[in-house]
Amino acid sequence: MRVQEVMTRAVETVSAAESAENARQRMRTNRIHHLVATRGSQVVGVVSARDLDSLGSFRQVQTVEDVMASPPVTATPEMTLRQAANLLRGRTIGCLPVMDGGKLVGILTITDLLEVIGRGMDRPAAGERRVMKGRGPRRKNVVGHKGFVAH
Repeated sequence: MRVQEVMTRAVETVSAAESAENARQRMRTNRIHHLVATRGSQVVGVVSARDLDSLGSFRQVQTVEDVMASPPVTATPEMTLRQAANLLRGRTIGCLPVMDGGKLVGILTITDLLEVIGRGMDRPAAGERRVMKGRGPRRKNVVGHKGFVAH
């Protein structure tokens, strides 16, 4: 499965020059945990709710640029979910902006990955499983429990 099949296409962005407090309020209002920071049309970082909550009483005087993770770790739409998950885990981050040809096209979060796992879509479902009733075929000369040989 590829990132493009799971990513969120509607990405919330924030100007790197915006106040950290405004960004925190937007996250709370929109019930999101990450904003992609931009300068013009260029993606320059990612700010998370965790970054902003750790600021304490200095929130009013700091900008997003002061607290964002930069440069951002990004994914491509064609990247596999395994590759993306390994990036998230290896860098200990919660999201990957998805870039295609230098353009922001989506965002992949840990929540997106958990939804895929929860729905069981990471592997195609096999046909219906049959439950065997009774005993299966007898196998000769197979070492069983406590070293006994079944005949």
